Amino acid sequence: MTKKRETLEAGARVSQNSGRKESRMAHTGHLAPEQLCHSCDGKQFSFETTDELEILREVVGQPRVVEAVRFGIGIRQPGYNLFALGPEGMGKQTIVRRFLEQKAATEPTPSDWCYVNNFDDPQKPRVLRLPTGRGAELREDVDRLIEELRAAIPAAFETEEYRARRQVIEQEVKEKQQNAFEQLRGEAEKRGIAVAHTPTGLLLAPLRKNEVMTPEEFQQLPEEDHKRIESEMDWVKERLRAIMREMPVWEKSGRDKLKELNREVTMFAVGHLIEAVHKKYEPQPQVAGFLEEMQQDIIENVDEFLSPPESPLAALMGAAQPEGKRAAPFLRRYQVNLIVGHEANHGSPVIYEDDPSFPNLVGKVEYIAHLGAISTDFNLIRGGALHRANGGYLILDARKVLTQPYAWEGLKRCLRAREIQIKSLGQMLGLASTMSLEPESIPLEVKVVLIGERLLYYLLSQYDPDFNEFFKVAVDFDDRMDRSAESNALYARLVGTFAREEKLAPLHREAVARVIEHSSRLVGDAEKLSTHRMDIIDLLREADYWARQAGRPVIDAADVQQAIDSQIHRSDRVRERIQEEIRRGTILIDTAGEKIGQVNGLSVLGLGQFSFGQPSRITARVRLGKGEVIDIEREVELSGPIHSKGVLILSGFLGARYAADHPLSLSASLVFEQSYGQVEGDSASSAELYALLSALAGAPIRQSLAVTGSVNQHGQVQAIGGVNEKIEGFFDVCSARGLSGDQGVLIPASNVKHLMLRRDVVEAVRDGKFHIYSVETIDQGIEILTGIPAGDPDAAGKFPPDSINGRVEARLIELAEKRLEAARKAQPENQA
Repeated sequence: MTKKRETLEAGARVSQNSGRKESRMAHTGHLAPEQLCHSCDGKQFSFETTDELEILREVVGQPRVVEAVRFGIGIRQPGYNLFALGPEGMGKQTIVRRFLEQKAATEPTPSDWCYVNNFDDPQKPRVLRLPTGRGAELREDVDRLIEELRAAIPAAFETEEYRARRQVIEQEVKEKQQNAFEQLRGEAEKRGIAVAHTPTGLLLAPLRKNEVMTPEEFQQLPEEDHKRIESEMDWVKERLRAIMREMPVWEKSGRDKLKELNREVTMFAVGHLIEAVHKKYEPQPQVAGFLEEMQQDIIENVDEFLSPPESPLAALMGAAQPEGKRAAPFLRRYQVNLIVGHEANHGSPVIYEDDPSFPNLVGKVEYIAHLGAISTDFNLIRGGALHRANGGYLILDARKVLTQPYAWEGLKRCLRAREIQIKSLGQMLGLASTMSLEPESIPLEVKVVLIGERLLYYLLSQYDPDFNEFFKVAVDFDDRMDRSAESNALYARLVGTFAREEKLAPLHREAVARVIEHSSRLVGDAEKLSTHRMDIIDLLREADYWARQAGRPVIDAADVQQAIDSQIHRSDRVRERIQEEIRRGTILIDTAGEKIGQVNGLSVLGLGQFSFGQPSRITARVRLGKGEVIDIEREVELSGPIHSKGVLILSGFLGARYAADHPLSLSASLVFEQSYGQVEGDSASSAELYALLSALAGAPIRQSLAVTGSVNQHGQVQAIGGVNEKIEGFFDVCSARGLSGDQGVLIPASNVKHLMLRRDVVEAVRDGKFHIYSVETIDQGIEILTGIPAGDPDAAGKFPPDSINGRVEARLIELAEKRLEAARKAQPENQA
C-alpha cells in the first residue's frame, strides 16, 4: 500500500511539473502595448458628429432593469411594488419614470376625491369620490350655489308677501295676549281691582267708584273691606298667572308657525337652486346625499343667511379661503374641499415626492391659531403624496423616507390597509391632548417605486420583516455593459442623446471614441462600458465647456481629454503630495538596485470619487521559529480581516510546498514599511510571499519592479482591483526619477482584460522604457523579480538546488534540523 501511494504521488508530481512547464513556456509574461489599453478607433463610426445620429429612446445596457420594470408595473397584485437599486447617478429615477409615464399615458385617469362636512358629526368629515374632473366642477358649483343662496334667501324674506304673512302670525300672538289681558282687566274691574301697565310690569290696585284708591283711603277702609280686596287681588293674580303660563304656549305656537313659514319661504328660495345642482350629480349617489343634507341644514339654519355672526375668529376662518372664494364663516360648512383633482384624458398620475415626511405622504389637518386658541374644520384637510398618486404611481427616495420620523411606518401602514387614513403623529402615537378631525379613509390603489442604494435594499430585506411583503420586485441597475462594435455604436447614440438633452455642442466621432475609452476606464475593464449616467453627462458638460473656451462649435477628442485631466487635477492634491514625498526621500521607495526580502507592493487609496495608486515598501525577515508567519500590521491591529487572511494563506503555501515531510521551523515577520493607517485587502499577498521567498532563498529582488496580486495556497496569482491605478502610481514614481528601461509592474494574468492605462504609460511601454508583466503563478513572478529560475520538482519531489524553490527548501530543512538539534540538546537538561 505504501509503495503504491508513493508511485501515485510521484506520478502526480510529474504531471503537475509537466503542466507547469507547458504553462510557463506558453506564457511569455511581457505584455505588448496593444494589451494595455483597448483603444477605440473613431473611424469605425459612419457619422462625423453626433448631430447626425438619431435620439436614443431605448435603455442601454440594462436588460434586467427593463424586464423588471415592465413586470412590476404590469402585475396588479398586492405587494408588487418596486425597489430600484443601484449606485447614485445611474439615472434610476429618470429611467423608471420614463417607463411609468409611458404606461400611465395608456391608463384611465383616476377619480377625484373631496372632503365635505358631516352634518350629523362634524368631527368626522365625509369623503366623496367623483369621476375624473368632476371634483373641481362640484366645488365650483357649490361655491356658486352658496353665493346664489346668500342673495336669494335674504331676498325671499324681504318680499311683501312674507312680511304680511309674518305680520299676521305675530299679530295673532299679540292679539291673543291683548285679548287675555283685556278680559282680565274687565273682570278685575268688576271685582273692584284695577290692572295697570307700568314700566316695571303689571300693577294691581283697589278701585272706588272706578277710581284707584290712594294708600290713605285704603287704610281708612274697615278690616272686612281689606280682606275682601285682598281676596279679589288674589283671584286676579291667579288669573294673571294663568295668562302668563299661556303666553309661552302662544309664543311657541307663533314661532312654530313662523318657522314653518320660514321653511316654506326657504324651500321656495333654495329648492330650485339646489335641485339644479342635484340633478347634475344625480348619477353620483354620494353627492346627491350630500346635497340633500346640505339643503336640510340650510333650512334649519336659515337665520345664519339673514344675519351671519361676526367674530374675529370667524372672520379669520373665512379668510383662510382662497382670494375670490371667501364666504361668511358659517357658510364654510357647505363648501367642498377638493383633495385631489385630475384633468380628463391625462392618464394615471406619476408623482415624485421630494420631501417624503409623514404628513407629506399621508396628508394632514391644518389648524388656525388666534388669541391662544386653535381651530380647524374639514376645509383645512390637506392631501399627501399618496392622495395625489392614488390610482397611479408614486416614486420615493428610500433614504429620505427612512430618515423622516415615522414616514416609513406610515407608508407601510397605508399599503397594508390599502387605504389612506389621515392622522397626525400625535394621534398615531397617542400623544395628542386636543380633539382633532377624524376624516373618513380613502381607498388606496397605488404602485410605489422606491429609489435607493443596494445597501439599503439588502438591509431592509434582511432586517425589516415587512419589506419583502410590500416590495417584491427588485429593479437592479448594472453599472456596466459589454463592449463590442455594436455596443460602441449604441453608446455613440447615447452620448449624442445626452448632448442634446443637456443642450451641449455636438461631439466629433473622435471625441465619442475618447468617451468610450474613458467609459471603460471608469469601470476598470477593457471589455465593459460604464452605464453610470451622471459620470458620462458630467464629462460631456466639462468637455463642452473647454470646447466653448477654445471657440470650437464641435467637441473634439482634445476637449474630452482636457475634461478628464481637469477632473483628476481638481482631486489629486493628496496624490501629488505623496508623490512629492517619495521624490524627496521622505517615503522610502526604491526603483533601482536589488534587495533581499524587500519588494515594492502596490495599493489603492480612495478619496471621495477619486482613486489613485501608491507604492509601498514591503519587507520580510526570517529566523528559526515554530512555523509562524507574523503580520506586524495584524499584531498592532492595523490589519483588516481580508489582509490577515491573505497572510495566513502564506503559511499554508509554505507548509504544503516546502515542509510536507518535516516541520515548518521558521519565524517570519512581514510589514508594510511607513504605514500608519489601516491596511485592508489581499492584493499585496503575492508581494508579501515574494519578499518571504527572497528572504528564505537569499535571492535579491529587483527594486525596479513593483508587484500586485493576491495568492492562494496553491501558488496561483489571483485578480485584484484597481490594477490601472496601481500601475500608474508606480509609473509616476519611476517617471519622476527617470525611466531606466528596466522598470515595470507585475500583475495577475487574469487582470489583463481590465487594463485601460493612460496613454503616457502605453507609449513608455511601446518605447521599451517601462514594462508590464502578467503572471499566473508565484513561480513565474519570482523568476521575473530575481532572474533566477523558480525550479520544478523532479520525480522524487525535489527541487533543483540552484533554483529559488530549491534554495527555499534547503533553508527550511536547515531551520528544521537546527530546531531538532536544539530540541535534542534541551532534552537531557530536562531529564536531569
